[in-house]
Amino acid sequence: MEIIRMTQLKRASIPFVLAAFLAVPITMVGTQPESVGFGLTIVEGVRVGHHTLVERPTGCTVVLTEAGAVTGVDVRGGAPGTREVALLDPVNTIQKVHGIVLSGGSAFGLDTATGVVRYLEERGIGFQTRTAHIPIVPAAILMDLGFGSPPEIRPTAECGYRAAMAASSGVIEEGNVGAGAGATIGKFRGPERAMKAGIGTASIKLQSGLTVAALVAVNAVGDIINPATGRVIAGVRTENGLELADARVLLRTGEVTDASTGENTTIGIVATNAILTKSQATKMAQMAHDGYARAIVPVHTPFDGDTIFAMATGTFDSTISLTTIGALAADVMAKAIVRAATQATGVAGYPAARDLDSTH
Repeated sequence: MEIIRMTQLKRASIPFVLAAFLAVPITMVGTQPESVGFGLTIVEGVRVGHHTLVERPTGCTVVLTEAGAVTGVDVRGGAPGTREVALLDPVNTIQKVHGIVLSGGSAFGLDTATGVVRYLEERGIGFQTRTAHIPIVPAAILMDLGFGSPPEIRPTAECGYRAAMAASSGVIEEGNVGAGAGATIGKFRGPERAMKAGIGTASIKLQSGLTVAALVAVNAVGDIINPATGRVIAGVRTENGLELADARVLLRTGEVTDASTGENTTIGIVATNAILTKSQATKMAQMAHDGYARAIVPVHTPFDGDTIFAMATGTFDSTISLTTIGALAADVMAKAIVRAATQATGVAGYPAARDLDSTH
């Protein structure tokens, strides 16, 4: 395996939030004529907002679909933290959700969905009953309590409310923000050899009008692989901290410590403008997990809560096959994971992929 050397480990002097160049479009490669978007908000009817608690840091990311979106979910990790996922079972009554929350803070972070529910209720948005509109807001969390201090700083219902207030259909900020503020990767050999990751997003729009996009908060125990090259771009470092050890090598040599100490989980959302049923949205979520498998090694471990939600806004009325939609969902998810690593900024003790020497 190729060794990638790090020329410099930028520490506390590196800012948490990325600069304006984050608006650079995602480059998509393929023979199908297509246009390039800026991420999840390219899907009509989707808005995204972050709220970051810079004191630790940690935060949450809210995806709003106020007109409702048919939604499925697929949970592959062995230690998930979720809210309202049972509603998304295709056999159950609720057909559409009005928002989804991704949050740091472990189980405490599930409180963020309460703030989003309050935001939507104030605007009369939700599943209509005889007595009230009830917003449907599933959520998933990642474990970042070991990043920064004190761990008592974690996302609350107020954070969810503020993220919803900040939601827009514009360019999505990536890197060390929202649910990705405390996200780290490469924790096989403990936090002292880990690296920083965060939020990433990617999208594709075909000439037919079909749009598929992904947004993900990457907090994996393992490495991030660029599927286009097969190279590790960030992850567990060697003992001197200057090179990438390559989790694929460590797995084969038995040098992996107990992953339960890594405080892991990758949580994401794929969305499309196609018309889907709940069963079809669930299959889209299942296929999108292939994007996890292409870009994270290892993934779906017993100590991860790896989860993907799939949303269909139904604004594009065409007979595009579910196979196409699911395959594109896996593609954009893998690209979003790579961006979660490449758009992150290093912080004290946790270098980011941008700190690597690109000449190696």
